[in-house]
Amino acid sequence: MSAKRTVPSEADHPGTGSSQAAEPLTVEPQAAEPQAGEPLWKRDFPYESLAEDEVTRREFARFLVAGAGVMAAGNVGLAAWTQLRRINTGEPRALVPLDEVAVGETYLFAYPEDADPAILLRLSDTEVVAFSQKCTHLGCVVYFDADESRWHCPCHEGNFDAATGAVISGPPSRALGRIDLEVRDQVIWALGYQP
Repeated sequence: MSAKRTVPSEADHPGTGSSQAAEPLTVEPQAAEPQAGEPLWKRDFPYESLAEDEVTRREFARFLVAGAGVMAAGNVGLAAWTQLRRINTGEPRALVPLDEVAVGETYLFAYPEDADPAILLRLSDTEVVAFSQKCTHLGCVVYFDADESRWHCPCHEGNFDAATGAVISGPPSRALGRIDLEVRDQVIWALGYQP
């Protein structure tokens, strides 16, 4: 795009010299020819910066490969850490007297750590089960749905079997973490956690 520039004549400024009326001058800028070895785009975009550095395709590819390598190394490190860390399976401890939990009722407690919510269900006079209260999909809290006789996660409609904790429906791919129980002298004991 070439722009025309008008130069004012003496007629536009009276008293500056000649008395003749003159036509305004029109000057058309000349496009600069690219110098040898200079890309054509520099003619159309002639702006420069003091810190201007060109990044070649090869350098850009190196940055991409280096970034992907760092992300891959981070993922490998995270996977190794999760496989090598020690999972606390808990120590045996008394939870609640058996007669304080009615058949079909639940009891909330924390196991194996104080920050790990768990839930116990008394299925019959002699049978009790307990599971981690964290859904294996995204960690939402599950509760016992007595009408359907199942563990239910309201976040994404995950359902688990009441007796085994196995997945019945929904997005969870693993069963609930099971807590081994035992009744000793009419007291329910937690023996260990199986993620």
